[in-house]
Amino acid sequence: MSGGFQRQPLILASASAARRALMAGVGLSVELHPADLDEEAIRQAHADLSPARQAVQLAKAKARAVSQAHPGVLVLGGDQILEDDGTVVSKADDLAAVADRLRGFRGRTHHLHSGAALALDGQIVWSAVDTAALTVRDFSDAWLETYLAAEGPALTSVVGGYRLEGPGAQLFRRIEGDYFTILGLPLWAVLDALRDQGVIDR
Repeated sequence: MSGGFQRQPLILASASAARRALMAGVGLSVELHPADLDEEAIRQAHADLSPARQAVQLAKAKARAVSQAHPGVLVLGGDQILEDDGTVVSKADDLAAVADRLRGFRGRTHHLHSGAALALDGQIVWSAVDTAALTVRDFSDAWLETYLAAEGPALTSVVGGYRLEGPGAQLFRRIEGDYFTILGLPLWAVLDALRDQGVIDR
C-alpha cells in the first residue's frame, strides 16, 4: 500500500494513465485491469438516459465486469462523456477532425460528465457523477495551428481535443466545476466512498 493511508487493495478498471496518476497523487495504490467491453454498445443501450447518467452506466459496467474476475477486491470504474448542446461527442479520428471540433467549440460552452462506480464480487456498492462546464474562448486560427502542431496526434486520444493539464488550458475563457472531474474522475466523492468502504482511513 502507498503512503500508509490505504488499508485494502483497490483495482482500477481502466487503462487510463490520468486516472491512475490521480489516485497515486493522493497517496493511493491501484492495480490497472482494463475492462474488455463494447463501450459504444453500452452507451447506445442507455441512449434514453442523460449523458451524465450514461457516464455512470459505463462506469458501473466496467467496475462490475472487472470485479467478477477479482473476487473479494473492490474495483473502481470510471468513465467520462463530453456533451455539446445535448449531443454526446466521441474521440476524433485525426488532427483535422480535432481542428474542426475545436472550431465548433469556439466561443461556446460544453460539458464534461465524469462517472464513477465501485463494485465488489460483481455487485455495485456505490456510484456517483459530477459535471463541469467549460467555456472556450474565441481563439484565432493562427493560435489553433500552433496548438495542433505543439500537441500533435495525441489529441485524438482525448475526447475534447485538449488536456487541461497542458497547453489545452489556453483554450478556455471560463471553467465551472472541479479540476479532477475534468481530468476524468469525481475524486472527492470517490475518496468519501473509499473511506466508507474501509479502503482508506477516515
